Amino acid sequence: MDWMAWTWPTAIFFMVIATLLIIFTVLAIKFPETPRKGVLQIETTRGDRLFITLLGSAFINLAWLGLTGIAQPWALVLCLIYAAAVFRWV
Repeated sequence: MDWMAWTWPTAIFFMVIATLLIIFTVLAIKFPETPRKGVLQIETTRGDRLFITLLGSAFINLAWLGLTGIAQPWALVLCLIYAAAVFRWV
C-alpha cells in the first residue's frame, strides 16, 4: 500500500461510497422501482440519480477548490443541497 498515501478522509470517502452502493442495492432488491421522468425528461431510477449526484458533487468540489478560497466543508453543504434537488426533481 506504499503506492498511495491513504488518509482517514480518503478512507472515509470510499467507505461512504461503498455503503451507499450496498444500501441502494438492498433497496433495489427489497423495493423494486419503476423508472420516472423528471426535469431532464429521461427515465431515471434511484441508482441513476445517485450516479448523477456523485458526478455533480465531484464537479462542485473541483469548482469550489479552483474558484473559491472558502473552507471545503461549505462545498459539502452545497453538495447535500444538490443531492436533495436531484433526488426530488430528476
